[in-house]
Order: sequence, then structure tokens, then C-alpha cells
Amino acid sequence: MDQKIVSMPSLSELPSDINIKKFLKSLESFGFIVSKSGGKGSHFKVTYMSTQKSLTIPSKFSKNVLYYVLKEIRDVSGVEWGDIKNKM
Repeated sequence: MDQKIVSMPSLSELPSDINIKKFLKSLESFGFIVSKSGGKGSHFKVTYMSTQKSLTIPSKFSKNVLYYVLKEIRDVSGVEWGDIKNKM
């Protein structure tokens, strides 16, 4: 069975500002549960229900942080940046 291998976008391909509400809504459409109470301060706890794995997402982030958040999302769920961007 062939797996789809997609590389991470370069930093120049990522937006400099991102609407966190749209970003989180997009993640929810892929099966993530978003909890404001699970994170610390201005962070969100996001859990991928299929694997029960969680990660913390800041409410504001730079391109560098977005890059690593996207990498974690991909590792936990297989969801790629292109998929997220298309749902935003």
C-alpha cells in the first residue's frame, strides 16, 4: 500500500498571521476536540479523538511556532497543512 508522503511547507509558504478561530474550527472538522480549559493561559488543548493524543496550541504564534504545531498535528493525525488551509 502506497502512503502519501507530503513534505512540510517552507516557512515562506506559511502565513504570517493566522485566524486562530478558523484554524481550530478546521482542526475540529478533522476529528480534533478543542478545549480552552485544558491549556494554560492563552493556550488550547487539542485532542485527536482517534488516537487520544493531545497537543497544546498557543492562541497567537509566529511562523516558526506554526511550523512546529503543523508538524505535531501531522504526526498525531496525518492531517497536512494543505488540508487544514483548505478548510479555513
